[in-house]
Amino acid sequence: MKTMTCKQLGGACNMEFSANTFEEMAELSKSHGIVMFQKGDAPHLKAMKEMQDLMQSPNGMQNWFENKRKEFASLPDNTL
Repeated sequence: MKTMTCKQLGGACNMEFSANTFEEMAELSKSHGIVMFQKGDAPHLKAMKEMQDLMQSPNGMQNWFENKRKEFASLPDNTL
């Protein structure tokens, strides 16, 4: 199990997510983003706009995901 924050995943806050795989981590982050979008949270909306801008680049999102996958892989396992 590894832990990353919303900010580490491109978001706007320090909420922590723990998951066994990067795919699980991405889903937790996505669910959190949906809730923040529904609440109209301005800092998260700004972060979402930045992600949308990144998606305009042909390889932007792919490179972003690959870098986050590597960051996840390099994190220590926090299970006892």
